[in-house]
Amino acid sequence: MCLAVFVVSIDTTVLNVALPTMSRALSASMDQLQWMVDAYTLGLAGVLLMAGSLSDRYGRKKMLMFGLALFGVASALGAFAQEPWQVIAARGLMGAGGAFFMPGTLSILVHVFSEEERATAIGRWGAFTALGMVLGPLLGGVLLEHFWWGAAFVLNVPVVVLALVGVGAIVPESSDPVARRADIPGTILSSVAMGAVLFGVISAPARGWSSGVVLTALIGGLVVLAIFFLHQVRAKEPMLDLRLMFSRQFLGASSTMAFLMFSLIGGSFVVTQQLQLVLGLSPMSAGLATVPLAVVVVVASPLSPALAKAIGARLTITLGLTTMAIGLGVLAFFAPGAGYPPVAVGLVLLGLGMGLAVAPVNDVLMSAGPAESSGRLSAMNDTVQELGSAFGVAVIGSVLALAYGHALPGTVPAAVRHSLGEATEAAHAMPAAQARSVLGAARDAFGHGMTWSLGVCAATALLGAVVALFLIPGSKGKKSTPCVESDASQDPAQAASLSS
Repeated sequence: MCLAVFVVSIDTTVLNVALPTMSRALSASMDQLQWMVDAYTLGLAGVLLMAGSLSDRYGRKKMLMFGLALFGVASALGAFAQEPWQVIAARGLMGAGGAFFMPGTLSILVHVFSEEERATAIGRWGAFTALGMVLGPLLGGVLLEHFWWGAAFVLNVPVVVLALVGVGAIVPESSDPVARRADIPGTILSSVAMGAVLFGVISAPARGWSSGVVLTALIGGLVVLAIFFLHQVRAKEPMLDLRLMFSRQFLGASSTMAFLMFSLIGGSFVVTQQLQLVLGLSPMSAGLATVPLAVVVVVASPLSPALAKAIGARLTITLGLTTMAIGLGVLAFFAPGAGYPPVAVGLVLLGLGMGLAVAPVNDVLMSAGPAESSGRLSAMNDTVQELGSAFGVAVIGSVLALAYGHALPGTVPAAVRHSLGEATEAAHAMPAAQARSVLGAARDAFGHGMTWSLGVCAATALLGAVVALFLIPGSKGKKSTPCVESDASQDPAQAASLSS
């Protein structure tokens, strides 16, 4: 399970450092480069709810192996693509493959491990999830130092093969014991709604939030989502249990996870640019600079279940989000213009907070319903994470660009007013004195934008801590009572037993 989740987590961030090389090798435009990154998120989140429902119905192991195989094939196709659209298509297919095996990695843990072991298992699972995201840029930088850009895709294939062998040999099959008919309308509506909302969010930084395309996608997606919920209320055998979705436990855990991912991915988006464009680090060196974050996450994640057992999941999650907020505050107010040491301190605090929060919040969320629905629960968890991540990049990217543009002096050429990356490229064609002046102004403006954007990330993490404190139920030593799905065919005695 950890191998599977590790490979899909790596691909969330590994491509970022390869984009400049791919731009030259494939003659890709900025729009095409953006969609090489975003097609993966769109493919992943667009079919997650459908994949989780199918996992519960047809078998979690089957869907997990199917998703892994699809992910591996799509990775191989992407590695040898000759045109930008081929890379975009391969990334979308990889995301769809990830959607079929991501829910299984967490839901199978619920079935394999006892209640006493589950928190520790989810802690290790969470450590690998976080480690993959953090190590993605480092692995990408190392591969680019020695191989061509396609190596970032080829990297997935042996890991997928190893995971397939392990899953086939070790993992038991499990599914929902209650035979349910497939909710075809719900499946289609959920995929269209998630796809449209994510398309709008992903397109917003480039097109603007007031763009007709963005507004149409966002409003259309929300309308389809409302129709999906209406269908779920009326369906005899709905795809999701709405009582579960609107329970205090699920709302608390899922909201906390969304705020956590928003802060983490939005903050990483800004810090990665600072390391390369302000501090002048190479992709590989920038990856190495994030190692303190990875190390602390790996150390803290397995320890968080013990802390949760001692003080309760609610306080552990609140402490983790608060620590993340402090780390992001350090990055916002001390890192701009001050070199690497404040960045390292901020990353350590960010990693510590993330390591403390991820495992217990996942455990609380997976405890919100019966084990029979673990595939759907896991899919909803993953969907919330992807939405939080997408909004993190879109909103924080917009805040950064707005603050950067306002901080630039009026004498700076129009060609460098959109981003520090553009200013760095434009400076190559300027006389030395003008280039120094423009770059100095652009870096100062980026520092201003960094303070505002990371300040928003810190405030969001703090908001997540407040939500966790007031919405996540339970106390020290107290276990949450899972919801029970209503089913006309379920034995009343069994339902009463599960409820108690």
